[in-house]
Amino acid sequence: MAPETAMLDRVPTAPDPAVDPADYEAVRRAIAFISEAWKSQPETEAIADAAGLDVRQLNALFRRWAGLTPKAFLQAVTFDHARRVLAASGNVFDAALDLGLSGPSRLHDLFVSFEAMSPGEWKQGGAGATVWYGVHPSPFGAALVMATARGLAGLAFADAGGEASALADMRARWPAAHLVEDAARTAPLARRIFDATAWRPEAPLRVVLIGTDFQIRVWETLARIPLGRAATYADVAAAIGQPAAVRAVGAAVGRNPVAFVVPCHRVVGQGGALTGYHWGLTRKRAMLGWEAGRLAAAAGVDHMVSG
Repeated sequence: MAPETAMLDRVPTAPDPAVDPADYEAVRRAIAFISEAWKSQPETEAIADAAGLDVRQLNALFRRWAGLTPKAFLQAVTFDHARRVLAASGNVFDAALDLGLSGPSRLHDLFVSFEAMSPGEWKQGGAGATVWYGVHPSPFGAALVMATARGLAGLAFADAGGEASALADMRARWPAAHLVEDAARTAPLARRIFDATAWRPEAPLRVVLIGTDFQIRVWETLARIPLGRAATYADVAAAIGQPAAVRAVGAAVGRNPVAFVVPCHRVVGQGGALTGYHWGLTRKRAMLGWEAGRLAAAAGVDHMVSG
């Protein structure tokens, strides 16, 4: 069996992106509580109370949403787990290259190909470009999907009622572009992104990166962090050959216009601290826990962390 085929066979099925949007709202409440109380490793009953659910409902919700029990999810997103993942990663970028997992061949992950807009196009603020957009349900709340004729150009997230703010944020990145609302055009991209059965190495998702040369180098480097691994800002700076540019790397990570697909949520602080995230630290924890569920499903186990 060819290596890429073998990798594809191991990609688990993602939750249906058309699930009830209320699912993520309940998950968000649970994760917000976990974010405050993780050090005490709260019992499932306490998490359920915080989410406004009973224990049975909470267990069913998390298994449907992440493939994990709430307790296993709690373990998957603690700082201690992040540190262990980081310690086990070693030089995550060298490992990815050694295994042939860079770019469109990332194990257990989205298969993508990247194209960068020219510096001139970026400097002109996207002038002359048409960007279609639509809001779609996702495992992480409402997803604002943006596309040009070349491919996916933006992916942002919003809590209930925050869609207009997310659009304004993304619009400001390409102020001269012509934005057109067309959810029918962006819906196939949303399905492609959040349905792991559609992650195919022979048909990569085409992504158009719109930013400075430095930002694009950082974003392409983020795409080499495999699912289940973590990298620090210093790791990313070293990988692009500018080890002293940690602060500039942090700024570029924060400006990533294609959330989740370009996995800036896998970048952590020195020592594994789950630092801030442009679309909310609660959502960052949700993404890491959801990915832990994908790996657990692939391994055929109910949890990521033992002992």
